[in-house]
Amino acid sequence: MKREDKNIIIDDLTKQINNSNHFYLTDISELNATDTSNLRRKCFEKDIKLIVVKNTLLKRALENSEGEFGDLYPVLKNSTSIMFSDTGNLPAKLIKEFRKDHDKPLLKAAFVEESIYIGEQYLDTLSEIKSKNQLIGELILLLQSPMKNVLSALQSGGNNLTGVLKTLAENVKEK
Repeated sequence: MKREDKNIIIDDLTKQINNSNHFYLTDISELNATDTSNLRRKCFEKDIKLIVVKNTLLKRALENSEGEFGDLYPVLKNSTSIMFSDTGNLPAKLIKEFRKDHDKPLLKAAFVEESIYIGEQYLDTLSEIKSKNQLIGELILLLQSPMKNVLSALQSGGNNLTGVLKTLAENVKEK
């Protein structure tokens, strides 16, 4: 591969890394062509971009990017593919789902919400991380709950107050 081609790949990877809040480094080697095609299809369905890349080019792209990714360099051995996603937990869920029937992909490392996770042991943790939209939704529900309680108390109190006023008005008319 010519130096110019390598530089184009490095620049493209650098842009993708800079524009992504979440990416996973995985090992999909030893998957046969059918399984690799199925994995790519599942990634496409879930809007995850899967790229198989040479470790030296990925390392140069990480070095050129805006983030601090020095902790990821030791995992850049053997075969490496990178998964880009807009949702932090989606690649981990996909990996877990795919591994029900296959031995791979293996999680080498992940960069999720400005944190680096190294090793297969974080797969369950990463799959349970809530996305930004999920957290915002839960926060809104938590904020709505006290308001709903106050409103229902005011409404039921208003009904009681109306009932008391009617009773008093009827008592005054009778006398």
